[in-house]
Amino acid sequence: MSKKNILWAPWRIGYILNSKEKGCFLCRALEDNQNDDKNFLLYRGQYVFVILNLYPYNNGHILVAPNRHIKDLEDMLIEEEKEAVSLIKRSVKILKKNLKAESFNIGLNLGKAAGAGLDTHIHFHIVPRWVGDTNFIPVFTDTKVISQSLEELYIQLKKEF
Repeated sequence: MSKKNILWAPWRIGYILNSKEKGCFLCRALEDNQNDDKNFLLYRGQYVFVILNLYPYNNGHILVAPNRHIKDLEDMLIEEEKEAVSLIKRSVKILKKNLKAESFNIGLNLGKAAGAGLDTHIHFHIVPRWVGDTNFIPVFTDTKVISQSLEELYIQLKKEF
């Protein structure tokens, strides 16, 4: 029997085993205003909110979304646009300070063909990056290692918002 390297990612089992709820996970988290910690909701603005991505591309992957369930960029109100950009800027500042992020991928996927996992509620991704954060593991094994639990990250970032 050959020796194998094993990478443990126990937080992924919830995604694998749980039945996928119908509807919008962003709206469910926003409506559940008594459980922000359970939903990893970091900030509630007047028009927009900030939430951790439950299945991040990198540690600190944040989503910024309007409170309204809207699909298209052109449906965003000026107030939503202003608050979204303000919260993206604030999120970048917080991630630089707390995670020592060196760079960022910031954007949105409009529609299924563009890669949107949720294409009915527009949301912006903020993905912190570090020099060398992509190495042989994702290239050769199609596996991404996230170095911090969502619970620990939530506690760390919540106080900043």
